[in-house]
Amino acid sequence: MTVDRLDEGFFKHATALVESQHIGRGSSVGAFSHVLVGAVIGENASLAGHVVIEGDVVIGDRVTIHCGVQLWNGLRVEDDVLVGPNVTFTSQLFAHADAPLVGAPITRICKGAKIGANATILPGLTIGQGAMVGAGAVVTRDVPRNAIVRGNPARITGYVDTLFDIHAITPALAQPVEPRPLRAQGATLIPIPKVIDMRGALSFAEFGSHLPFEPKRFFVVYDVPSREVRGEHAHKELHEVLICLKGSCSVMVDDGQHRDEVVLDTPTVGLHVPPRLWRVHYKYSPDALMLSLCSDLYDSTDYIRDYDQFIEFVRP
Repeated sequence: MTVDRLDEGFFKHATALVESQHIGRGSSVGAFSHVLVGAVIGENASLAGHVVIEGDVVIGDRVTIHCGVQLWNGLRVEDDVLVGPNVTFTSQLFAHADAPLVGAPITRICKGAKIGANATILPGLTIGQGAMVGAGAVVTRDVPRNAIVRGNPARITGYVDTLFDIHAITPALAQPVEPRPLRAQGATLIPIPKVIDMRGALSFAEFGSHLPFEPKRFFVVYDVPSREVRGEHAHKELHEVLICLKGSCSVMVDDGQHRDEVVLDTPTVGLHVPPRLWRVHYKYSPDALMLSLCSDLYDSTDYIRDYDQFIEFVRP
């Protein structure tokens, strides 16, 4: 490949057109790429061939953009993001040939996010820090931090860096003897006794013996569309035990450093979620019936609903 080195300290291919004066040191611009006036590109960024970047675009440090990507006005790409080949960023929902664009919506790709080949991102969305968008996904809603999304429309199918093994967790706890701690600090799988006779099966729990607190409130979640995500919060003081009485549901717990995902699919296992843990409920089966036992009455001030605020709250 023929490469020209510019005095500013970045590299560009001889066929690339770089009109911006805001290119960071150590960055590179590949063949037949075009960087328009006003675009800002950080240090050590890598732009492959046939990439177009409009003027109102800001790209952070160590960003990798593969071939065939166009970044339109309003895009904000933070540090350490990876954008796969032929990813499509849209600047408007509908094209009107007779109506000029007035102010492009801001689309944010947060630090460390990864977007797979041929994915489509609708305008004005936020792809959260560390999130992963699967190849070919069509993203129509904001993607939470660390979430993995796939499909059209894109849905959450997992979370990055979770320790997850359904076969090791669920069958082994059919009749466990001791509670099983998870990696996320304080989260514990609790054995719940089961009694079977000719009349059927019965599961029970006694306060002080099986449950780590005496509940003051309960609620039941049901009829949740499988595509929807619930939870997405932490508590400052509240303890909770989750039991899936029927069907199945996945619960992700996160202490800010470690994440676990547990499939709750039997009334013989409860998940103790103590305070200072972020939790997400998703992958509900159509018949799922989730019981939540709570250590205190409802208090809206006990909730933390923003992940960044949660990280600040649990930071040592």
